[in-house]
Amino acid sequence: MTPIQTRDPLQIAESWMREGRDVAIATVVETWGSAPRPVGSHLVIDADGHFEGSVSGGCVEGAVVAEAADVLEDGKPRMLEFGVADETAWEVGLSCGGRIKVYVERLG
Repeated sequence: MTPIQTRDPLQIAESWMREGRDVAIATVVETWGSAPRPVGSHLVIDADGHFEGSVSGGCVEGAVVAEAADVLEDGKPRMLEFGVADETAWEVGLSCGGRIKVYVERLG
């Protein structure tokens, strides 16, 4: 298996869609402070919870994957916000500071 850093999440999403899998994509749209991934970073998620890519270096991926499952089910995109001023900051691991906004939408 190729290390995650060298795999292109968009190519993986295309491959999954060709296989007939339902796919959502999460995109970093805004950061502030110590967010570990830049704007434009992607995480792709299929309906079985498999994912590739990263939107935060591991801090919020679990929460994003859970929201992506809902996006795949109801088809409604979501804007997610995480940060130290947010009540979920300690839960998702952004205790180092900073904020991140991630847009999650269904592909295809």
